[in-house]
Amino acid sequence: MHFGLTQEQEMIVDTVRSFVENEIYPHEAAVERTGEVPNEIAQEIKQKTMDLGFYACNFPESVGCAGLSHVDFALVERELGRGSMALNHFFGRPQNILMACKDDQIERYLMPAVRGEKMDALAMTEPDAGSDVRGMKCYAVQDGADWVINGSKHFISGAEHADFFIVFVATGVDETPRGPKKRITTFLVDRGTPGFEVRDGYNSVSHKGYKNCILDFDDCRLPKEQVLGEVDGGFAVMNEWLYATRITVATMCVGRARRCFDYALNYAAERKQFGQQIGKFQGVSFQIADMITEIDAADWLTLAAAWRLDNDLPANREIASAKVYASEMLARVTDATLQIYGGMGLMDDFPIERFWRDARVERIWDGTSEIQRHIISRDLLRPLGA
Repeated sequence: MHFGLTQEQEMIVDTVRSFVENEIYPHEAAVERTGEVPNEIAQEIKQKTMDLGFYACNFPESVGCAGLSHVDFALVERELGRGSMALNHFFGRPQNILMACKDDQIERYLMPAVRGEKMDALAMTEPDAGSDVRGMKCYAVQDGADWVINGSKHFISGAEHADFFIVFVATGVDETPRGPKKRITTFLVDRGTPGFEVRDGYNSVSHKGYKNCILDFDDCRLPKEQVLGEVDGGFAVMNEWLYATRITVATMCVGRARRCFDYALNYAAERKQFGQQIGKFQGVSFQIADMITEIDAADWLTLAAAWRLDNDLPANREIASAKVYASEMLARVTDATLQIYGGMGLMDDFPIERFWRDARVERIWDGTSEIQRHIISRDLLRPLGA
């Protein structure tokens, strides 16, 4: 087995890491302080990403993009994970689900998104339906050739910058032996559509400046041409295009953990107590050893899951394993780093307390740790009839 990166992959890593260090790091403190990304900085990051040829690099060459493999894109996301989520949002990775666009949707949504002319946001989560997607209450009913949507979504990332939204809505119910089962349809909704409002969301302690919003639908009327995929085919669209979002979370956790580890390692080598560097004390050195072991393990677990996708192999369990392990690893690494820094780790003189706060949400969004464990155990037990 070959575990090394190709020359091209090494170039991807070096290019994106350099971009993050030079274009993202300098603005992080201001974003953390204000909770805002100035538009001029956002547009500058976006334009420089385009100049590098990395904008929408998760899309295929058939739509004019870089067409990176799953492994290549995982390396991009890993390096982006080192930087502020609020800022690297403008590096530009539209939702792959837009590849399901057809007919007029291609020129209205897909192509403007990959060219950077429009930004999208994915809307699935609701106040009473987080992990339970089929429990969503936002619904649409057919009225002639149109659909009328009512309800709300929350925790919608990137909504403040989005020109249009990819929204999952209940469009019917099937009675099954295990009880009612909702049918889901995906809609494309433009900002400014009558009956559709985007509101400010909650003040999160994780990822300052990377906001969440609330979407309200009040008799929002959409023509049938706004359906993405097939009516009642929302789960099919979801399963075909959204599985890789969990790899994104895992890879970004690895990148952030490596940045945090660098702080821990250098501090352990420089900080002196009782006449010697604290890294010489077993209580610290063993933490350093455990941290790098876990980071490397999460890195390879994540790349292995991406490799399976590239080779058309089943990867649902492996992706879930990568997501749960990497997100929980990040929590341990940030906490251990803070412990090594002691009281100074909690002060905003260093970014350690930010890494610590930011790490918490990774075990929740894109499927909680409990959901990932359910996916893993189900995959193992079902073939045995359990």
